Amino acid sequence: MTVDDEEVRHVASLARVDLDDEEVELFTEQFGDILEYFEALDDVPEVEREAELANVMRPDEVRESLSQEEALENAPETEDGYFKGPKVS
Repeated sequence: MTVDDEEVRHVASLARVDLDDEEVELFTEQFGDILEYFEALDDVPEVEREAELANVMRPDEVRESLSQEEALENAPETEDGYFKGPKVS
């Protein structure tokens, strides 16, 4: 599968990346190489998988846990009985 400059420029515009002509040429070659690697996966034979899978998860158990006060006692900041963290912008 071949990749042309126009496809690379289109992908770059979707990603909002400005590429100069030299970078477009480089990425065109690299994308072509990457697609060749994916095509090689078609040659990998399928393998049989085990029909019986075992559940390795333990069952849930109800047990005592920390009280709200105990859970919050080492928190650097709390507010109205909850953990308070930094603002995310």
